[in-house]
Amino acid sequence: MITLNSISLLRSGKLLLENASTIIHSGQHVGLVGANGCGKSSLLALLTGDLQPDKGELAFDKGRGLAHMAQEIDVLDRNAVDYVLDGDVELRRIEQAITEAETAGKHEKLADLHEQLLSADGYTARSRAEQLLHGLGFNHEVLKKSVRDFSGGWRMRLNLAKTLMCPSDIMLLDEPTNHLDLDAIVWLENFLRRYPGTLLVISHDRDFLDAITDHTLHIEHQTLFQYRGNYSAFEHLRAQRLQQQQAAFEKQQKLRAHMEKFVERFRAKATKAKQAQSRLKALARLEEISAAHVDSPFSFTFPEADKMSAPLLVLDSAELGYGDKPLLKLGINIQPGSRIGLLGANGAGKSTLIRTLARELPLISGKVHQGEHLRIGYFAQHQLESLDFNASPLLHLQRLSPEAREQDLRNFLGGFGFHGDKALESIQGFSGGEKARLALAIIGWQKPNLLLLDEPTNHLDLDMRLALTMALQSFEGAVILVSHDRNLIRSTTDELYLVHDGRMEAYSGDLDDYSQWLVQLRSRERNESRSSSENAGDITSSSQQKKDIRRQEAERRKALRPLRQKAEQLESQLEDLQSSLAQVEEQLSDPLIYEETAKEKLKELLTRQTGLKQQTSEVEEAWMEALEAIENAETAL
Repeated sequence: MITLNSISLLRSGKLLLENASTIIHSGQHVGLVGANGCGKSSLLALLTGDLQPDKGELAFDKGRGLAHMAQEIDVLDRNAVDYVLDGDVELRRIEQAITEAETAGKHEKLADLHEQLLSADGYTARSRAEQLLHGLGFNHEVLKKSVRDFSGGWRMRLNLAKTLMCPSDIMLLDEPTNHLDLDAIVWLENFLRRYPGTLLVISHDRDFLDAITDHTLHIEHQTLFQYRGNYSAFEHLRAQRLQQQQAAFEKQQKLRAHMEKFVERFRAKATKAKQAQSRLKALARLEEISAAHVDSPFSFTFPEADKMSAPLLVLDSAELGYGDKPLLKLGINIQPGSRIGLLGANGAGKSTLIRTLARELPLISGKVHQGEHLRIGYFAQHQLESLDFNASPLLHLQRLSPEAREQDLRNFLGGFGFHGDKALESIQGFSGGEKARLALAIIGWQKPNLLLLDEPTNHLDLDMRLALTMALQSFEGAVILVSHDRNLIRSTTDELYLVHDGRMEAYSGDLDDYSQWLVQLRSRERNESRSSSENAGDITSSSQQKKDIRRQEAERRKALRPLRQKAEQLESQLEDLQSSLAQVEEQLSDPLIYEETAKEKLKELLTRQTGLKQQTSEVEEAWMEALEAIENAETAL
């Protein structure tokens, strides 16, 4: 049990906690959340002993030990597996004692030490360390590489594996998913669900928190508020508490009115009918959670593009890759309103596709057709380094629009959290999250009609992620998204495509199906890697497995095809009815139709209007039922 009693903590002149108290019981899995700079990491530092409270008492029983993830690596000459094994300090102590006893010929002591090694699961330790590394994305071939041979992101994965290797009753994790791709996140979720001890984790990934936590600790106004349940439950409970405050309630109502207005506008457009069902579901969920973020400093939209082309961008029989080595072969037709989420294991070619569409990489072969009014907004992590670190956020926008009023620019930047003097500061000292917000602001200000987003949430906190989600919901152009934030993909995309084995194909499942696919893929690859090292050249089984997977996917698509065709027919019928109704109502808006001489014509139009409204309602209901039937079938298959 961890007990904080009337804790106060001051850091760099800023009061982070004041008379804060809470109790975390043994075995609880707790998500630690709050605005950037509120003191989440400092609270973990209190528990590790790196910081001491300025006031109050902190008490807890570490049991077998406390595991926490280091941010730096000091030992660079160890190979990957040995570095991870170093996380089990007791195991290393026993191994060292065995070496010394063998050297000294102390056979009786050796017998006792081997008993200790057995009790510490020492004989399975290396296998367990390799499993941790495989789960976090390391291939079998790199396990013997030196730590110094890995990049910064992969070193963070090594630190995470070392932490997971440590026997403990308390585990502290600060942003463990920051350097992970989706398949590694799914693996980590499954691992942490089974962790029997007390877990305290900081994360900006709501799906990750929902999967592994049963309590939420929120730092707000220098106080600790504990909620029972995962992050989604916390949002609901906090919204209920905030609704008791009149100011928060009024702001929530304004937000709801804005969202309802958007939904009605969305429904009224026949050309948007295809996206209506998934958007309405996502908006309903966003409405529920938005109340918990009424105090968010972020609220922005992507302005509507001045012009639009149809199609916006087409790749025809294209080969993509680097140099003359193709990584991906595909064709894609991007229309206004397209909402595409790209799925695929790390290295499959998702970022390569995004970079090619953004014209950073040339096609190896094939043709590209660009719409006359195509205007691309491209976000990728490496672009953060291309910002002018000596310029302010305001100056970045002024360079794009020298004629714009300063107040208009400042108002726009305010939606991204750059208020007051913050908009005038040099970005030299900005955090990764602040730079990412500025990059998104620059993209939005240029009014793109095609957004290419490659991991846009890596440095963003939960409030900013929600603001980005809502901005993408109301964006009128096309979106192609690569992200390990499943909530963002689920809430902003209508079509999923799987990039795998050098191809890109429509994916008929949902994100839960994809998570299972990733787990199975990782397991197959690990088995294939082991088999390859033991018996090089025997690839028949691997080839057959891939064929079986493709066959199963083909059978799934075949089973769903009649349902999809029915939904498409109803959608087309609905668009025709909406178009006819719009024409009738346009005629009814003419004042001349209400003159005495047009009495019969008016009667005819009113009769047609009534009939068309009834037919539209019936067909819309049938279309919704057809979409639901597809959803149920996808779940069952």
